[in-house]
Amino acid sequence: MEAASGGAGGVRCRLEFAVQMTCQSCVEAVQAALQEVPGIQLLDVNLDSQSVLLETSLQTEKVHSLLESTGRKAVLKGMGGTMPQPFGSAAVAIISGPGSVQGVVRFLQMSQEKCLIDGTVDGLEPGSHGLHVHEFGDITSSCDSCGDHFNPDGNCHGGPQDLYRHAGDLGNILAADDGRASFRMEDSQLKVYDIIGRSLVVDAGEDDLGRGRHPLSKVTGNSGERVACGIIARSAGLFQNPKRVCTCDGVTLWEEQEKLGRKAASQPAHL
Repeated sequence: MEAASGGAGGVRCRLEFAVQMTCQSCVEAVQAALQEVPGIQLLDVNLDSQSVLLETSLQTEKVHSLLESTGRKAVLKGMGGTMPQPFGSAAVAIISGPGSVQGVVRFLQMSQEKCLIDGTVDGLEPGSHGLHVHEFGDITSSCDSCGDHFNPDGNCHGGPQDLYRHAGDLGNILAADDGRASFRMEDSQLKVYDIIGRSLVVDAGEDDLGRGRHPLSKVTGNSGERVACGIIARSAGLFQNPKRVCTCDGVTLWEEQEKLGRKAASQPAHL
């Protein structure tokens, strides 16, 4: 199963952004950029707190791009469901590899039966790439130390729609000609509280979902080398990240994003 590209259909979640607004004209520019977009319901634009709250079925990177199209910096501060959720329902993996591959993938537990997975990965070869949660949050030897697929029930490898599969089997993401894979998918087996501290890995090739003839198909999906990975860490939910200054180095959110660069600008701000 290829991941959804993040159109106006599908499950809706709420996103909280910090947006660099200094006057009422800024507020009006943000409202104009979002109000008529299918798949977005604008809930609040607050000049005093420089915050934007919205409900959307769109992929997070698309919303971030719309906000920054106004000429104002935007940072995702939290995400959550349409109903209140417990602390620890959201997680994020900042992934990178020995080459130019890098990206941000977020996990949100919408309910006991539904996990939302939302991400953007750049620098991939065009085509399909296997995406899996692995058992260890260990990247001391790059992606080779992440262990096998997360498989607490001891099942054979499969695809996201299979009843019996590794819990970490998330199928494939599709990279366009520019090397970017943007995706938004729902999974019925993965639980955020089970994967915090583990790792997320992107493979060089297409996962055959355990249906190929290769002897490793039922174990790994035969999707080739691991090209990027990152540790899955707890992330801020809605209204759980009030900080405008990062305690790690004392800079503002906007200064931090200038330092990290454009590709990291849509990742959640430090708690």
